[in-house]
Amino acid sequence: MTGFALSGTPLLSRTVVDRAEELRSDEDALRTGWADAKLLRVDRRNQVRVSDGALVFGEASELGPEPVAGAIFLGIRDGRHVWATRVLAQTGTVADLRRVGEHLDDADADLLVSAVALLNWHDNAGYSAVDGSPTRPTMSGWSRISTDTGHQEFPRTDPAIICLVHDGHDRVLLARQPVWPERRFSVLAGFVEAGESLESCVVREIREEVGVEVRDVRYLGSQPWPFPRSLMLGFAAIADPEQALDFRDGEIGEARWFTREEVRAALATGDWASADDAPLLLPGSISIARGMLEGWAKE
Repeated sequence: MTGFALSGTPLLSRTVVDRAEELRSDEDALRTGWADAKLLRVDRRNQVRVSDGALVFGEASELGPEPVAGAIFLGIRDGRHVWATRVLAQTGTVADLRRVGEHLDDADADLLVSAVALLNWHDNAGYSAVDGSPTRPTMSGWSRISTDTGHQEFPRTDPAIICLVHDGHDRVLLARQPVWPERRFSVLAGFVEAGESLESCVVREIREEVGVEVRDVRYLGSQPWPFPRSLMLGFAAIADPEQALDFRDGEIGEARWFTREEVRAALATGDWASADDAPLLLPGSISIARGMLEGWAKE
């Protein structure tokens, strides 16, 4: 029983909006579209205005007659251009992606994930990684260019593996970080190192975090994780539960093997936001980890 799949498309992987890459450097087209473009405002805590489970957009023209510096062109939705910009504060009801993600429709989720990822990158990319010179946004927010040398840099994405380790039968290995409250567990994850394949990263990370050797590494799917700029690459792997657990790198505070019935009961209970007295609490629906566990539990 090793052929399980994700329970569905991860909530943050719903890509339905036309990104219209061909328009990013077309100043005339962007200026024309700006007149009736929609604007998504994102504050420094990556919060946006929401109403009835949907994003609240403003009118881009409120900022001026043409695209303003720092605004990011996200694409075209329902025939209208959509832009995002960073703001200091918001009015009304606000929420971040973790809180509202599961309630958004596909287009809203797509736009918010892109906006948060790009704005987070711009916040930390004011100077060139090549020569330290100041940079400015270009291509309507999809790159930055050095003001001294003209060197162009693009949004950084950090690949990370996330792996559901199971015994090939009815047990799965879950862990929690030392800073997590007790009973809150998830599957194992870690960043890909330079010069490393994804499969090699799975083997290394599981060994480093819990001292377990895995085999039969198998790809499941992926999900953007803009906190601040990661791409989670989901895998499954098999391990012998008789191996001793050894928390070698200090990133894991506790790890245990759980049965399929225990996982099913935890999924039925809710997620990390559920009652603290539940014996096992699992990640929420916006995490690919949830879909991995649901897929495994359904076998």
